[in-house]
Amino acid sequence: MPLGLLRRRFQRATGGAAGPAFPVPAGAGVIVREVLDPVNQPMGAADVTVTELRSHQVAARGTTDPYGYFTAVLPPGSYSLLIAAEGLEPHRETVEVLADTGPASERVWLQSARALELPAPGTWLFDPPHTAIRFIAKHVGMAHVHGRFERFEGGLQVAQDMTQSRVHVRIDASSINTGNNTRDTHLRSGDFLDVDRYPYIDFVSSRFAYRGGSKWTLLGSLTMHGVSRSVSLHTTYLGTVNGGYGEELRCAALATAELHREDYTLNWRTMLARGIAVVGPTVQLELDVQAMYRTHDTPTPPE
Repeated sequence: MPLGLLRRRFQRATGGAAGPAFPVPAGAGVIVREVLDPVNQPMGAADVTVTELRSHQVAARGTTDPYGYFTAVLPPGSYSLLIAAEGLEPHRETVEVLADTGPASERVWLQSARALELPAPGTWLFDPPHTAIRFIAKHVGMAHVHGRFERFEGGLQVAQDMTQSRVHVRIDASSINTGNNTRDTHLRSGDFLDVDRYPYIDFVSSRFAYRGGSKWTLLGSLTMHGVSRSVSLHTTYLGTVNGGYGEELRCAALATAELHREDYTLNWRTMLARGIAVVGPTVQLELDVQAMYRTHDTPTPPE
């Protein structure tokens, strides 16, 4: 009841626009979404990700509250907004955030997930301008470090039996970018990625495992720092569309994995004992992928 009363007071103060009552920093803008389920009820605990379009950096991430609301205060710019909930169709939109604009709620209705058409058999190649490879690591004694890799290539070879399909990804390790030149230089050094000796990070899948709905697990091997380990990419398939310049056929997916640094002989305890400020023992990896349909030829995986 107190929250509902607060919301009603805010709506009266803003001429009926729904959203939270809080001060907004000068020069900032606000995104407010009220998310409803297919029967018009508030959709709590829906996952929301806001990504800055120019840098592909995640600007805000969270879940809707029990009343279905999500709010983010952001710098002016262009953003991609993704709302997802299990069993429902994901909602994606582009949002322009303007400076010094107050909260104005917009409603989003999530619909029951349709049976997504799987990609056609053949070769699909990553589209770098619309693909991002990001990571989040805990900085020892400090907040999280967010970063991304700027240069990579990859593709998907879709088989008639989707479970027999294959994915390969090759990342230029030297393209790591955390927004801090000194830290990035150190991450490229022999203390961490050692890019002079190991210039690439490679993932090659071995099998697709269907988990129901739009969920898949990609089982495969990740090679980094000269060491290969089995990993699982937990993947949400977002569907296939015609779109973009030239009306290319595209498919999209969001994949995540947790990596343990010591699996790849990156010993954070030793470096901490030497007084080197390091990221912690685990790294969250996220691949936000769009791929374009090319041919029926089989792509050659990285050597």
